[in-house]
Amino acid sequence: MTTQWWAILLIIINTLIGSFGPIYLKKGANKLKFNIKNIITNYKLMFGFLCYGISLILFIIALTGGEVSVLYPMVSISYIWVAFLSMKLLNEKMNLYKWMGILFIIFGVSMIGIGM
Repeated sequence: MTTQWWAILLIIINTLIGSFGPIYLKKGANKLKFNIKNIITNYKLMFGFLCYGISLILFIIALTGGEVSVLYPMVSISYIWVAFLSMKLLNEKMNLYKWMGILFIIFGVSMIGIGM
């Protein structure tokens, strides 16, 4: 089975949506109290869970259009999205090692894409 382009595009969209998950889990965790009412009404935490859920559904759909050995490594693109979103939404700082890591991820995903 060859990997379809729509499946690759869906994985990219999947990683973007899924990357909001850890950002909002972090925002929700800052106000977390361990009782059921507080957890359910912690909308940032719930939004993080929702992002992960939507991401999972999109991933399953994408798997119908391609090889898991091509599509699953592309999920690492989410690390890039998270880095950028954490700078923008959480005011986190990037350093040389983080930027180098992002370059390695881009290089690795590109190699997998070439080998499709």
